[in-house]
Amino acid sequence: MEFPNIPKGTRDFSSIEMSKRNYLIQVIREKFELFGFYPIETPSFENISTLVGKYGEEGDYLMFKLLHSGNVLKKLSNKALRYDLTVPFVRYVVMHKNEIVFPFKRYQIQPVWRADKPQKGRFREFYQCDADIVSSYGSLWEEIELIQLCDEIFTKLNFPIIIYINHRDILGGLVEISGIKNNLWKDFTTSLDKWNKIGRDLVKKEMLRKGISSQSFEKIAFFFDMKENFSKKEKHLTVAFQYSKKGKKGIKDLSFIYKNIRRISLQNTKLEWNISLARGMNYYTGTILEIVPFHNLISIGGGGRYDQLANLFGMKNVSGVGVSLGLDRIYLAMEKKNLFQTIPSKVLFINFGDEEVLYAYKMINFLRKKGISTQLYPHTVKIGKQFRYANDNNIPFTISIGKNEIKRNKIRVKNLKERTEKEYDNINDIVNQLI
Repeated sequence: MEFPNIPKGTRDFSSIEMSKRNYLIQVIREKFELFGFYPIETPSFENISTLVGKYGEEGDYLMFKLLHSGNVLKKLSNKALRYDLTVPFVRYVVMHKNEIVFPFKRYQIQPVWRADKPQKGRFREFYQCDADIVSSYGSLWEEIELIQLCDEIFTKLNFPIIIYINHRDILGGLVEISGIKNNLWKDFTTSLDKWNKIGRDLVKKEMLRKGISSQSFEKIAFFFDMKENFSKKEKHLTVAFQYSKKGKKGIKDLSFIYKNIRRISLQNTKLEWNISLARGMNYYTGTILEIVPFHNLISIGGGGRYDQLANLFGMKNVSGVGVSLGLDRIYLAMEKKNLFQTIPSKVLFINFGDEEVLYAYKMINFLRKKGISTQLYPHTVKIGKQFRYANDNNIPFTISIGKNEIKRNKIRVKNLKERTEKEYDNINDIVNQLI
């Protein structure tokens, strides 16, 4: 008999893991709704024509394509599993444009699939948490709102972050002044996006292999290594973009965002201009963002503006901007820093028998109505086994009401973490200790 297993790049989640993941989703959803975003969902799979050509060559290569739509159909399927949430969202907007009130603020928390090589922090099935704004024309206040939204979420999670920001027009301006040919734009941005991961020399080697000259590379490499603050970077690039209309627009947009964020202020987030940030997705046209924890440089989210994506579905004059948070990477980063405070259940009632359980059940219902997660051990077994169950499931309190407690009209509460025990006369007296 073959021992069961699961496909590479997928995972099972224990009840404790699910409790932590659900806590993350709850916080993210609450903050999305606090900022006025509305939920939608789209199918797990889309028509291939909806997805192909929107992400670049790598995206097309890593897409999970469905071979058959059941045994009835002998021909190949024209469907693929969702690669991200942005393209299906834009497809949704185009299909439902007559029902939507613009500007439309939507959020979506669903799994996506990519045929990536599984490794630490990289899976083939993972959750994205997206918030996007689409309207007839873009406003940079939308970017500011998304930055504020991220700050609000990670402040609530007690998880400081850095948001790296850049602009595709700044990269376009650098291409112009360096003499890189327009047909090498995608090769340039794909390689540049690896600057902080593999370093200057390997990026240069890759660009040369793709046809970008050493002379062109050296003309602009200085900008990607700049460690100065926003103002000094702005001055350097303003001089460099003296004759680049595209580059000037990028600087103007970032300057507006940066200066207004400084006036509004962020709680637990640092906004930093990273000129080497390119973002691999083909659909980005303006501001681009990447989110990393303070303590390491592993990306846990990203986003940006996409003003041409709806055109590919035949709908003009639609501007979009959004942010996507990687639930799985946030989970791993918070777990590593021991930041989760979630407890699946707060209290376990010890089972002494049917008569005692029936007596205790009014108290169980009372605590649940107070919002306190309460369990009853379902079987009348040895007390030690019931306490071990509470310990193994990280349940901090037990309540024991046996014949002796009923006779004396007492409630015995044990704090398993502190190993202390106390008797109470009334269930109301216990609530404050359990909350």
